[in-house]
Amino acid sequence: MPSRTNGPITQDWTPVVIHKRLQKASEARDPKAVNAAIRAGAQVQSIKKFEGGSNKKAQPPLNTRKLDEETEPAALQKVPAEIRHAIQKARLDQKLSQAELGKRINERAQVIQEYESGKAIPNQAILSKLEKVLGVKLRGKLNSH
Repeated sequence: MPSRTNGPITQDWTPVVIHKRLQKASEARDPKAVNAAIRAGAQVQSIKKFEGGSNKKAQPPLNTRKLDEETEPAALQKVPAEIRHAIQKARLDQKLSQAELGKRINERAQVIQEYESGKAIPNQAILSKLEKVLGVKLRGKLNSH
């Protein structure tokens, strides 16, 4: 049998506090946690954020909006023949293939092919890149056509 120690037996009466882990924000938004809180009778607060979850600020591209506003069908502006020929002539003068030119302006070779064949819708950013790489003026001619 265990033996008792000599001396007075005392009790420790200091309170022991057990802390519950705080709930994370993502756990508080969980549908199961919300339903459990409602069943338990706790107050649940829902806040609608201003423009939250909507994408109303984004607007369609300009060409799309113009097409939507038009009453009769209209064709989009294509690359004029003089710009197509200027791109092709400058590319051939520098002995570049369409793929090499595409790599230099960070576009696919198909984009260059569409510009040279006249199927592309003119994009000012791409025309600017082509002007820098080829060293020819393209955008001034586009406005005169």
